[in-house]
Amino acid sequence: MLQIAYIRENQEKVVKALAKRNLDAAEMIQNVIDLDEKRRSTQVELDNILAESNKLSKEIGELMRNGEKAKAEILKEKSTQFKDKTAELKEILSTVTEELTQELYKLPNTPSDIVPEGKSADDNLNVFESGEIPTLHEGALPHWDLIKKYDIIDFELGTKITAPGFPVYKGKGAKLQRALISYFLDKNTDAGYNEVQVPHLINEASGYGTGQLPDKEGQMYHDAKDDLYLIPTAEVPVTNIYRDVILQESELPVTVTGYTPCFRREAGSWGAHVRGLNRLHQFDKVEIVRIEHPEKSYEALDGMVEHVKSILDELKLPYRILRLCGGDMGFTSALTYDFEVFSTAQDRWLEISSVSNFETFQANRLKLRFKGKDGKTQLAHTLNGSSLALPRVLAGILENYQTPEGIVIPEVLRKYTGFDIIN
Repeated sequence: MLQIAYIRENQEKVVKALAKRNLDAAEMIQNVIDLDEKRRSTQVELDNILAESNKLSKEIGELMRNGEKAKAEILKEKSTQFKDKTAELKEILSTVTEELTQELYKLPNTPSDIVPEGKSADDNLNVFESGEIPTLHEGALPHWDLIKKYDIIDFELGTKITAPGFPVYKGKGAKLQRALISYFLDKNTDAGYNEVQVPHLINEASGYGTGQLPDKEGQMYHDAKDDLYLIPTAEVPVTNIYRDVILQESELPVTVTGYTPCFRREAGSWGAHVRGLNRLHQFDKVEIVRIEHPEKSYEALDGMVEHVKSILDELKLPYRILRLCGGDMGFTSALTYDFEVFSTAQDRWLEISSVSNFETFQANRLKLRFKGKDGKTQLAHTLNGSSLALPRVLAGILENYQTPEGIVIPEVLRKYTGFDIIN
């Protein structure tokens, strides 16, 4: 959530920044400022009334002690009027404050200065590319045919048990999935990230804290009875560990990793680009989260990018890194880098990771602060990244590592799988 003080002092700058998201926010920003003015003026009026009321109470007490009951009774009538006015102003203040909060919730984060202009994924900037695209044998198959050929993932069985988009992993497919999770976690913990296991359901406050609510309410599975949401990513429960927390500057950076299944109701399209593992409603993901000093967060973001690069280098998958344009960025992000793996069998790039800096946007919602050396508190910066999302990484491995003899397991995973080929 954008800070109201910053909006007030930088109205034109905020409107211009949000225009990079192809959002004309002038009216929304003006509405926020007007509500804030009403909130502030109501607060001043309330404070004045309370001060007058306190002064009057002292005068009444003094009159009563001096036996001047008649004068005291006159002032009591005025005191009653003050109480009525106080109650009225408190109600107005509460209503306006809530309206202001809800309007602020609707505003996305302002993009960083280096975010490129653009309206869609076509306008994203390719900033890095690595790895050789393999030449596959004649008759090579896309992963949705490979999983049937080797009986390692069953979509029909998942549909029978639950619904489309909930696959069942079988045999060597299940072992390969588990191997990837263990490998990702080991890479992250070796890099200094502290592993946690977190709940897969969150409450409403957690959803608002990291920005999934109200923006992505329709994309999350919701249990109405208990008012809980299935998590769309581990970022949400992990980051919310630090909701309403004041850290010491010496505790920064906070670095956390966690594995969770993820659940997304997002509507799928028809066609090859959403077939098989390309788009699921339940999938596994290993996440990294950082809480940083504002002066060090972009250096930390670069480090996260390098960390994900090292994983893909070890998997020996061809990949590229995109700096997302304003029109393709997530609601909460100030700057996002997407990693894409090239699927040789599908002849296209598949997104497998997003690494983002949210600056103070999440921290303001979370009330996540740190106390500096001067004793003053300020909002921290939060960052997160997929390290990695499994379905499309798995798809890339199945397709790029296929041979006439079977699917070769990347060397770095063999100590986790216990086998070197699926055949």
